[in-house]
Amino acid sequence: MTTTRLEAFSDGVLAIIITIMVLELKVPHGTDWTTLSQLWPGFLSYVLSFIYVGIHWNNHHHLLAACKRVDASIMWANLHLLFWLSLVPLATGWMGENHFAPLPTALYGFVLLAAAIAYLILQARIMAEQPRTSALATEIGSDLKGKISLVLYIIAIGTSFFLPSLAWALYAFVAAIWLVPDRRIERALGATEGE
Repeated sequence: MTTTRLEAFSDGVLAIIITIMVLELKVPHGTDWTTLSQLWPGFLSYVLSFIYVGIHWNNHHHLLAACKRVDASIMWANLHLLFWLSLVPLATGWMGENHFAPLPTALYGFVLLAAAIAYLILQARIMAEQPRTSALATEIGSDLKGKISLVLYIIAIGTSFFLPSLAWALYAFVAAIWLVPDRRIERALGATEGE
């Protein structure tokens, strides 16, 4: 099976996730700056989550572009990723509404960690379908960036219980690391097209 249907389904789910997140933003009930300033935690949570969903969408697109064939294990790994990403609006809303309180901030990190693990599983399933000498397998290698991200998520989750603002900063730092699409996959795609 080709990747077209899997990509279309994933794109639809990610679009719905972003829509749910924006609908969770509350309209201010007032016309002054004080009223608007009370909404900053929710808006800041939304911006970070929007960036994270965008990062996953972008890297997911690149990863599937390198995939020539989809089997059942890839489909289930993709659903596993989408499950965790579908919880981002809940975690985002809870964290923002509670002004980055420890438990909501930790739950937010747990959802990000679970989505990152799910992405690594999907990546591994796609790489398993490629020849060991494929450009994709060569470029991704041991995926140090992915493993560093997991460690930072775990540190941030632990930190959220005594210093939630530092945990939030770590989540933002991991997002900054991944903001640019994974160049390794782009190089792999370029090598494949050159063959």
